[in-house]
Amino acid sequence: MDLSQAQSGLPLGFAKNSIADDSISLQIDTSFRCSSNPVRPVPLQFFEEKDDGAPRLENGKHKDHNNEDEEIRILGRSMCVKRQRDPKPVSNPCKLLCSEPSFDQRRAAVRSWGNQPLEEADPELNEIMNKEKQRQFLGIELIASENFVCRAAMEALGSHLTNKYSEGMPGARYYTGNHFIDQIETLCHERALTAFNLDSEKWGVNVQPYSCTSANFAVYTGLLLPGDRIMGLDPPSGGHMSHGWYMPGGKKVSAASIFFESFPYKLNPQTGYIDYDKLEEKALDYRPKILICGGSSYPREWDYARFRQIADRCGAVLMCDMAQISGLVAAKECSSPFDYCDIVTSTTHKSLRGPRGGIIFYRRGAKSRKQGMCLGNSGDCCGQYDFEEKINFSVFPSLQGGPHNNHIAALAITLKQVATPEYKAYMQQVKKNAQALASALLRRKCKLVTGGTDNHLLLWDLTTLGLTGKCYEKVCEMCHITLNKTAIFGENGAISPGGVRIGTPAMTSRGCLESDFETMADFLYRAAQITSAVQRDHGKLQKEFLKGLQNNKDIIDLRNRVEAFAAQFAMPGFDD
Repeated sequence: MDLSQAQSGLPLGFAKNSIADDSISLQIDTSFRCSSNPVRPVPLQFFEEKDDGAPRLENGKHKDHNNEDEEIRILGRSMCVKRQRDPKPVSNPCKLLCSEPSFDQRRAAVRSWGNQPLEEADPELNEIMNKEKQRQFLGIELIASENFVCRAAMEALGSHLTNKYSEGMPGARYYTGNHFIDQIETLCHERALTAFNLDSEKWGVNVQPYSCTSANFAVYTGLLLPGDRIMGLDPPSGGHMSHGWYMPGGKKVSAASIFFESFPYKLNPQTGYIDYDKLEEKALDYRPKILICGGSSYPREWDYARFRQIADRCGAVLMCDMAQISGLVAAKECSSPFDYCDIVTSTTHKSLRGPRGGIIFYRRGAKSRKQGMCLGNSGDCCGQYDFEEKINFSVFPSLQGGPHNNHIAALAITLKQVATPEYKAYMQQVKKNAQALASALLRRKCKLVTGGTDNHLLLWDLTTLGLTGKCYEKVCEMCHITLNKTAIFGENGAISPGGVRIGTPAMTSRGCLESDFETMADFLYRAAQITSAVQRDHGKLQKEFLKGLQNNKDIIDLRNRVEAFAAQFAMPGFDD
């Protein structure tokens, strides 16, 4: 590039000199500057100079490689012509700062990660968990579906058993390394049959379901085809949604109603008891393939013999969901579905007082009674029961993956306790406490569905007080009393969410007796009075009603009384 003919209007001119390397000499054209001092040409290097180690001469002298920045002055200003070299990029800067960790350091890092206690590993979560622990300790737990497990069950739930994957049944696992897991599950099977006084030749059991809803759906999936019919108690009458449920507008709520056809039977609206005559009439017309007894909010005994007759007449398998009353059944404190039913399912954490999960019992061996129909194309209706293979295959691989081994171990612990005299005494106290609570509420002119209870729970109809279950439930929660709203099947056939369900197992597990439930009845009635006052001043609409609960002195007073009362009783499994 020839720069010798610079434009005359420019303040600077450039001239190219002959230089040995690929650089250009920059100098100020003296014709544009009056000075007697000539400016020494300085090479302007466009490309970085390659240093091959050989000495170079510049103006007859050796070039100093330690001083690569050449300074020139243009119009009195200092200027660095040659850009400094950028350092060579390093792919991993950490290598410049530290060396590769040793084997001992790497092992120590694993130990540090794996052995941190919760308060160090996750202080935020630990704080929330401690708050929940305090809530349980200072509150009155009256939800019929909840209970407190023992310390041994907690230890099993938080144990190393959660590490093992064990899809399949004992002796037929998908993975290896399940020798001891097989022993645990087999022991759980044996204890389940012992707890309910069942003959292993006539009954089998699956302890892998994650919940009773999962257990129920596994039974349907194993024994039915999509679209086949089931029949259970209407949820507003006290049944459970896993037995099938449609909203009044026709929306299918549960998977049981989505994949199968469901049709409910109901209570007698005058008595609150199951209307067995209408049940039989409906069943003979509907012809379900599975007839379900058992429910979520039914405070009276079940007539299993009558259910058996109806199932045989309509050709149905008889299944019982004993989730609510399984503890009473095991302790022989209520009639047993095992005397009449083909399949029995349950949760394991309610009155049974175990970990959260499900369980399925099924008949096996030779049929002991005439069954009205055959399910599927396999087997002889008058020969052997064929439930075992179908149900086990439905649980895995059809619906679930690997079982929760920590839960199965905790359930084995629970079932060992269930078979003891101490557990029978516990369940007897649960029933006594339910009777005491019902009597105390009736003395306060409260209306109970069916007028009382035969088991561990009771239903309080709040409509006579002009209250809704939703508003009352919220007031109780703010006073640290937990129970749950429930629908009440009214005399006019309409569904009204105007009641609450109350259960006694959890507070019995904390050591409460009849006199303590008399005190709790007083708390419950006081909460109803507060609800009535707030509802009167602010209305039943939830948004306005909740405003009336803020800084309510009556609620604060009742909460203090509840906490002082609850703090007297120990919590199972708690250290302090």
